[in-house]
Amino acid sequence: MDKLTEIIHELESRIPYHEKTNPEVSVSSAGWHIEHSLLTVNNIIRALQSSDPQKYKWKFNPTRTLVFVMNRIPRGRAKSPEIVQPKGNLNSDTLNEHFKITGEKLRILENLNSGNFFDHPFFGRLNLKPTVKFLIIHTKHHLDIIDDIIR
Repeated sequence: MDKLTEIIHELESRIPYHEKTNPEVSVSSAGWHIEHSLLTVNNIIRALQSSDPQKYKWKFNPTRTLVFVMNRIPRGRAKSPEIVQPKGNLNSDTLNEHFKITGEKLRILENLNSGNFFDHPFFGRLNLKPTVKFLIIHTKHHLDIIDDIIR
């Protein structure tokens, strides 16, 4: 959990660059990637909260295994689900507010049952531990994109 919190703080340090764009790296701004990452964390934690740990059942997923072993998500392979695509104005104030909400969600995450799960569109069902790993990998993926935009 500490690693996820650390990466979220690293993401927060990129707020000053939220307007920066680089079409050679991404069609979206650095702020879009920040907001997308926060939406992903918050929506996944919400899904974990509402899940019934009794219904969790592990199933092998080769895509998940590959991403988790590589510890990275290849760029340009998938489109984000609509629910985690930022909409509306992004500015430093709205991003700072969203970081406060995410901080509250991270505290909730620490107290969830290890069997709480969410259904990932490509990786299938992930319970708590692999979910945290996914959130770390996903956030790092977008941090790398943001850093490439900034350069």
